[in-house]
Amino acid sequence: MGKTLDQIIQMAGRIGSCRVAVAGSADSEVLRAVTEAQKQGLCTPVLVGEPERTEALLAQLGCKADGYEIIEASDGPQCAARAVELVREGKANLLMKGMINTSDMMRAVISHETGIRTSHLISHVMLYQVSTYPKVLAVTDGGMIPCPTLEQKKGILENAAALFQLLGYTSINASCICGSEVMNPKITAMTDAATLAGMKELWKKWNMNVIGPVGLDLAISKESCDHKSYSEPGCGDADILLVPAYEVGNALGKSMTYFAGARNAGVVLGAACPIVLVSRSDAADSKLASIALGAIASGMKYNFDEGENS
Repeated sequence: MGKTLDQIIQMAGRIGSCRVAVAGSADSEVLRAVTEAQKQGLCTPVLVGEPERTEALLAQLGCKADGYEIIEASDGPQCAARAVELVREGKANLLMKGMINTSDMMRAVISHETGIRTSHLISHVMLYQVSTYPKVLAVTDGGMIPCPTLEQKKGILENAAALFQLLGYTSINASCICGSEVMNPKITAMTDAATLAGMKELWKKWNMNVIGPVGLDLAISKESCDHKSYSEPGCGDADILLVPAYEVGNALGKSMTYFAGARNAGVVLGAACPIVLVSRSDAADSKLASIALGAIASGMKYNFDEGENS
């Protein structure tokens, strides 16, 4: 079971190497991450970008270019389109953003004609590991959907639950984070949380407890739950934190990273294959763990189609 990032990296190594299409390969940090991932048996990279620059950067890392498949593409949109095409052709089952804009990558992913959309919602799941909590904690969605509707929140939870099942969890606890556990019917985040928590039949298929509305304290602290006499199943033991808006997830995640020294790994789910969107500011450890998480998530069987995706 993947309860720590090291365990997740080990799991990815055991399931066998996936093929990751790197869109915009002329980036030393991304190449460092994928070549290290390859050494650890996590993936086989297919490098999409400018061949001369990619080969030069590989040489600087002490890697021989003839050991890698390099597909020529010039600008960001072309790199993204070719990488997505590799997925459609069955030649890759994981995407990774390199030296291109996230907007270029996602436009290629959701293209009605040539993309890899599915009937599932596309959402971002970020795992954080801090020394004060006994397992990884998912924050979702802090990267894709600014102000999710109730229906989108349901999809966000389902994507996260599917990921945790692949990580080996047989029971999952999710908390819908709000400012308080005291219901205020005028606050949409609270009414949405209560509605989601009430969908008990839906969550049975994931073997997942969903509670809300709750503050962060009741999601992760059994002591706080005892103090407030709050006793819903899974309280104080969250695996997944569903946030009400993009800004909350973004701020919460960065607070854990910069104030608590959290290690992290993230992946975008819901397309025909997972997508690793790393930032240049991400640590090498985070990039490696994200590739491992993406390799595990590639076990999700989402078929691309031309249907609408929120």
